[in-house]
Amino acid sequence: MFNPTPDLRYNDIPYRPFGRTGVHVSELCLGTMNFGGKTPEAESIQIMQAAFDAGINFWDTANVYNDGESEKAVGKALAGKRDEVFLATKVFFPVGEQPNQRGLSRYHIMKACEESLRRLQTDHIDLYQLHRPMQGFPQDETLRALDDLITQGKVRYIGVSTFPAWKTVEGIHLSEKFGLNRYVSEQPPYNLLDRRIENELVPMALEYNLAILPWSPLGGGVLAGRYPPHEAVPEGSRLDQTVFYKERITMLAREAAARVGEIAEEAGMTLPELALLWVKEQPGITAPIVGPRTMNHLQSALNVAGKSLDDELAAKLDEICPPGSAIADFHNTSMWMKQKVLV
Repeated sequence: MFNPTPDLRYNDIPYRPFGRTGVHVSELCLGTMNFGGKTPEAESIQIMQAAFDAGINFWDTANVYNDGESEKAVGKALAGKRDEVFLATKVFFPVGEQPNQRGLSRYHIMKACEESLRRLQTDHIDLYQLHRPMQGFPQDETLRALDDLITQGKVRYIGVSTFPAWKTVEGIHLSEKFGLNRYVSEQPPYNLLDRRIENELVPMALEYNLAILPWSPLGGGVLAGRYPPHEAVPEGSRLDQTVFYKERITMLAREAAARVGEIAEEAGMTLPELALLWVKEQPGITAPIVGPRTMNHLQSALNVAGKSLDDELAAKLDEICPPGSAIADFHNTSMWMKQKVLV
């Protein structure tokens, strides 16, 4: 009898079903936000090749990462292996100063897609994602543009990132009403410091069979041990340079990360390994997005491939940040999440 979800694996990387699509992707997704920026292009390509060789067939980028340099680096790394990589990129944020160089209008989406295809050196995008919701704008206008891109063969599937559950469901219902292609995935912030998606988004995704692709599983570096409590902030770090990171990497978050580190050491793991493993093994999760800056960062992520999280370890982590709660605000760029963060 045909098994619709066989135990697929390449090297040490298990593959998981991508929502309702029938596609299978590696249980870790390679995030490319550092590539072509903090990580120079040549080194970026080496990291992508290593990830590919290890079995990571799911890569995620965006048109705004490093002013398009990330997509360019990804395009070069894809040479000779395009059909073996499930490629995702995004649209929404400003790519210029003009009023129509941003947002989710048909005008912007069509042009942005063509520009991404050019930078990526490909004729199609496997997963085209809306990087953020656009408030006060008719979602059917956006869906019709995305549907046209699928009809044209330039996009295979569509998804959203950091959308509220209700707006994602609205989009699905609009697609059903008008006979349009529907969203197949959601990409939310999710880590041991901010678990609020467990309240509505995860149950919604399970009900509608959406893939969940968590971004920032290491909490912007705080769950990688980059910001120990009561130590000076590293010069040049995100916390040192970016205003909205100050709302995420608080002293409470840094102290919580130290506690997770103690549990990780007892379990014979590193802090980032345990933090990533925890996200990967939560209900409904398809593939956390890991964004290595160095080859060592990639290897740390690969160390959790194929591993599971035992109940006793999970219970200890629940005591630090209870289910459905948050001790840091990773939704502070979502423009809609208003729930209180624990203090």
